[in-house]
Amino acid sequence: MDLMRTLCGWITALLISLAAASAPGPAQADSLASFLSELTPSDLFPGAESFGPVRSDVPVSPVIKDGETVAYAFLTSDFVGTTGYSGKPIHVVAAIDMDAVLTGVKLVKHSEPIVLIGIPNSKMVALTEGYAGLDLKAEAATGGEAHDLDIISGATVTIMIIDDSLVRGGIKVARALGLGGLSPNVADGPKREVDMTQREVFDWHTMAGDGSTRRMTLDIGQINAAFADTGDQRAIKRPEPGAPDGTYIDMHLALVSVPSIGLSLLGEAEYKNLTEWLEEGEEAILLLGRGAYSFKGSGYVRGGIFDRIQLIQGDNSVRFFDKQQRRLGELATDDSPSFTELDIFKIPANSEFDPTEPFRIQLLAQRVVGAIDKTFLTFDLGYKLPEQYMLPVAAPVAVVDSASDEAAAKSALWQRIWRDKQVEIAVLGVMLLVLTAVFFFQFQATMNARAFYWFRMGYLSFTLVFLGWYANAQLSVVNLMALTASLRSGFTWDAFLMDPLVFIQWFAIAAALLFWGRGAYCGWLCPFGALQELTNKLARALKVPQWTLPWGLHERLWPLKYMIFLGLFGLSIVSMPLAETYAEIEPFKTAIILKFVRDWPFVIFALLLLLAGLFVERFYCRYLCPLGGALAIPARIRMFDWLKRYKECGSPCQTCSNECPVQAIHPTGEINPNECVNCLHCQVLYQSDTKCPVVIKQIKRRAKTGTPGPDLKIGRPPANHPNANKTPVS
Repeated sequence: MDLMRTLCGWITALLISLAAASAPGPAQADSLASFLSELTPSDLFPGAESFGPVRSDVPVSPVIKDGETVAYAFLTSDFVGTTGYSGKPIHVVAAIDMDAVLTGVKLVKHSEPIVLIGIPNSKMVALTEGYAGLDLKAEAATGGEAHDLDIISGATVTIMIIDDSLVRGGIKVARALGLGGLSPNVADGPKREVDMTQREVFDWHTMAGDGSTRRMTLDIGQINAAFADTGDQRAIKRPEPGAPDGTYIDMHLALVSVPSIGLSLLGEAEYKNLTEWLEEGEEAILLLGRGAYSFKGSGYVRGGIFDRIQLIQGDNSVRFFDKQQRRLGELATDDSPSFTELDIFKIPANSEFDPTEPFRIQLLAQRVVGAIDKTFLTFDLGYKLPEQYMLPVAAPVAVVDSASDEAAAKSALWQRIWRDKQVEIAVLGVMLLVLTAVFFFQFQATMNARAFYWFRMGYLSFTLVFLGWYANAQLSVVNLMALTASLRSGFTWDAFLMDPLVFIQWFAIAAALLFWGRGAYCGWLCPFGALQELTNKLARALKVPQWTLPWGLHERLWPLKYMIFLGLFGLSIVSMPLAETYAEIEPFKTAIILKFVRDWPFVIFALLLLLAGLFVERFYCRYLCPLGGALAIPARIRMFDWLKRYKECGSPCQTCSNECPVQAIHPTGEINPNECVNCLHCQVLYQSDTKCPVVIKQIKRRAKTGTPGPDLKIGRPPANHPNANKTPVS
C-alpha cells in the first residue's frame, strides 16, 4: 500500500513537471510596452488616440493625437532607480509634452507593503496622478525644488521614491529628447578626477575654512518660522520646544573617500577600514550632527532606509540603506566640535555619482501634526570638493554598453550583496553546522532529555528571531513556483543569488532531503514553525488543554497540504501573479516578514492559525502548509533511516506514538517520513529509563544480575560490561 501511494505521488509530480515544461512561457516582463497595453492614451494626454512604437534609441513611446505626436510616454524605472521597501521597483508610467510638462501619470505596478498596513492603494494612486502638470524645466533649474512635496504619513520613503523618479526620470527624458529647451548635460571645462595620491593631514579648522567640510545650521526659531511660512495651522500650533536660539540641527558633511579628507577626519586606522569596506567605484560621505533633530531618525531601524536624508547630484539621487551605513566613534581631529551623531554612508558604484561635481544632502525635517499625521520641509546642505583634491583628465573613458556588461553588472551586484551580508551568512553557516552535528550524532545529543529540550527551545528561538524577524529569511512555496517559472523562461542564477540566506537554505535543504527528509527545515529552520512550537510550549506551561485528534481523522487531514500545494503549483503555470495571491494561505509574510503589521484580515488569519496551534501543536504544519507538502514529496528518496527503533515499538509499546508532537508515528510503530519534523523526541524516549519499557526492562534484568548500570539509562550496557560495544536494537 505504501509503495502504491509513493508510486502515485511520483507519477503525479512527473505529470505536473511535464505540464510545466510544455506550458507557454510567463507573461511579458515589466516594460513600457507591456504597461502601455493596459492603459488608454487619454490616461496620459487628454484626447490622445494611440501610442506609437517604443523608440530604439530612447525607451519612450509617442503619444498621438489627430495624427500628431503631442507627448512621449516613459517608464520611470527605465531611467532611474526606483527600488522601494519591498526590494522591487516601483513602476510609474508618465507622459511629457514638447514643453517638458508632465501631462499624465499612472502608478502601474509596485510591491510596497505600505498598502497592507492601513494605507489604501487608491490614496497612493491619487497622489501619483497629481503630478500631472509638473513643469520639468523649473525642476531642472532648481534641482527638483520647484514643487511642494506631498507626503502620506506612513509611506514617506515610497512617496519620495515616486517623486524622485518622476522628477529625475522626467528631466532625463526631456534632456534626451530636447524637450522644453532642455539639452543633455555637458560638463563645462576639462574633466576632473580625485587625486588619490594626496594624503596630507589637516586639522578641523583648516578643513572648515577651505570647504573640505561643509556645514548647515538651523536654530529652533528658524525651523518654527519655516513651518509657520507654510500656513499649515496644525504645524504652527505645535512649535519645536526650546529657546529660539537653541540648536535644531547643526549638520556637517565631508567626502571622506578622498584620501586626505578621510585620513584627517577618521585617522589612519578608520580610513583603512573604510577603504576595505568600499568596493571599486564606491564613494563615502561623513555626516555629523548635533541638536534637537536627528538626521537619521529611527525609521531605518524598521524599514532599513534612512528616510530623512538623500544625496542629490544633477538629475540623480541616492537613498541610503542600513547596509550602507557605519557609525564612527570619534573624529581624529583634536580641534573639532563634539557631535552626537557621527555616521559614514556608502555611495553605490551604480549611482552615477561623480565626486568631482557639486552635490547636496537634502534633509527632510518633519513635524507631527496629529496622531498619525506629519508635515515636512526640506533643507539642503551643498558640497563641492575643493580644487586642491582634483587632477585634470586628458580624455573621457569610453563606456561600452553591451549584454556582457549587463551580465557583469548583475554578477557584481549579487556579489556585493553577499559581501554586505557576511555576518548573517556566517551565523547561518554556524546554525547549519550545529544542526548537522546534532543529526549525525543524534544518539549522543539526546542522551540528556532536559539539556536537549532547552537546546531545542534555544535553537527555535534563534531561528524565529534571527532567521525570521531580523533577516526575513523565511522560505515560501512561492520560491518553488518562481524557480519553475524561471526554468521555463530561461534559467539564470542571478535572481536567486540576490538573497544569500534564502539561497543557502535552499541549497542546504536539497542536501538534507537526501539524508533526513523535510524535517531538517520544517522542524528546525522554519521561523513560522518555530513560532508555532514556542507558543504551544507557552500554552502548555499555562495549562492550556491539548487536543489529540483521532488517528483516522488525523490521517485523513494529512493530504490537505498536498492538495493545496498542487493547486498552487498548477495555478502558477497559468498565472504566476494569481498563484502568488492565493499563496497568502501561507501566513509567513504576515507573521514573519511584516511582523503582523498588515491589513486586519491577514493578521486575523495568521492569529487564528497560531490559536489553533495552542491546542494542536503545529496545526498549520500538519495539515495546511503547502511548502511542507512540497518538501515531503521527495522525502521518500532519503538515503537512510536515522531514527532508531526497537522491535517492540508499536507492538505493544505506544509511548512514542502517543508522545510524538505532530503524530507522525503510526500506531503500528512506523514513522511517516512525510510528516516527521525530526524533533528527535522519539530518540529522547528511546533512551529514557523512565518511559521506554525496553530500557526499563533492561535495567531491571541487569539489576537482578547485579551488574552496575550507570549507563543503563540510555539503553546500553556500562563501559565495563562485556557487551559494551554493542548498540541497542534499531
